[in-house]
Amino acid sequence: MSPSASAPTPTTPFGASADLPKPPGLTWRVQSREPVGYDVHIVRGLLDPANPTLARACGADGQNPTRCLVVVDDKVHTLYGERVRAYLDAWRVESFWKVLPGDEAAKELTSAVEVTEAMTAMGLLRRTEKVVAIGGGVVLDVAGFAASLYRRGVPYVRVPTTLLGQIDAGIGVKTGVNHGTHKNRLGTYYAPETALIDPEFLATVDPRHIVNGMAEIIKMALVKDRTLFELLEAVVAGAGPQSLTAGGAAATEVISRAIAGMLDELEPNLWEQVLERSVDYGHTFSPSLELRADPPLLHGEAVAVDMAICVALAHHRGLLSTDDTDRALRLMHDAGLPLSHPVFTTDLLAESLRDAVKHRDGLQRVPLTDGIGRVRFVNDLTHDELGRAREFVAQRAAALGAPEDGRVLAVAS
Repeated sequence: MSPSASAPTPTTPFGASADLPKPPGLTWRVQSREPVGYDVHIVRGLLDPANPTLARACGADGQNPTRCLVVVDDKVHTLYGERVRAYLDAWRVESFWKVLPGDEAAKELTSAVEVTEAMTAMGLLRRTEKVVAIGGGVVLDVAGFAASLYRRGVPYVRVPTTLLGQIDAGIGVKTGVNHGTHKNRLGTYYAPETALIDPEFLATVDPRHIVNGMAEIIKMALVKDRTLFELLEAVVAGAGPQSLTAGGAAATEVISRAIAGMLDELEPNLWEQVLERSVDYGHTFSPSLELRADPPLLHGEAVAVDMAICVALAHHRGLLSTDDTDRALRLMHDAGLPLSHPVFTTDLLAESLRDAVKHRDGLQRVPLTDGIGRVRFVNDLTHDELGRAREFVAQRAAALGAPEDGRVLAVAS
């Protein structure tokens, strides 16, 4: 076109744009929402071939062949591997396997990479074939993290086999691995398609790991559910924590209330846009203890020591009566959980709090019990308060006969 030829006058500096939803320019705003929905089921007899629940979660109908990658805890593989294979074979699911250690030392980036390599080796289809994670919290976190990364996300199913996994780690959307000296420093929010809770797995869980899961149930009772707290008092004083493995009405109610309370707290805030989270109770100081204690503590054991400190802090602030303070500490002790640990100096508590402030966007946001079953957040804890709380717990623990060196109490099987 010659310079003198007429041309249409542009409606914008970049030309006609009436037909474009976002007209040409120099600045745009992109907005989108991704719906999140997943199911949590309590279902007994999950590995019975007559039970279709797991097969359907894998996309199987028993008629047409399909495939899945099973990522499994090494101990669970020893106990249940043959049953899982037989179940999947019965439903015409060709299974590929990746066995991982289930201890905290394996919760690292290299483990997640190994899982992605297993996906590549089997040629996992991006949308129609599932990753099935079976085991405790470590394996669930690693497998979920890997699933969130591989091809920017492939579907996965959680089958938690420990008490902690069934009432906590296995039913949320967080995944992650430890990095450096920090717990869960690398992670994503990535929901499973479904979480399948079979309490029958608990029959083969080591007694110490049952107690480990009890810590997270006690957490939910202290911050949300006084009825659950009273039920736990009765269960622990009666048949003890191991009664949760035997089924029965009380055990079912404990597990159901713990799951319902956790999901009720998580659902409105899955992505943690709000950083004041009652489920962070017991998780302010415990990450430092969990990574530094020698011999190592399990996650729930470290959480219990943290909760004991928080119980003392609430008591000294007048939020928790003397009677309820003693009840809370006694329940943890009678359940077989530690109340104190020599690694927890006042200086380390202060250091842990400073790290929590960074994680919580500049404020302490420490949840404290405001009476059993309620929670209040504080932002002004001082070094002196931490020292007083630590001394208070040490005195109460000694009165209850707890070991001074932080050893985990023996638990009868």
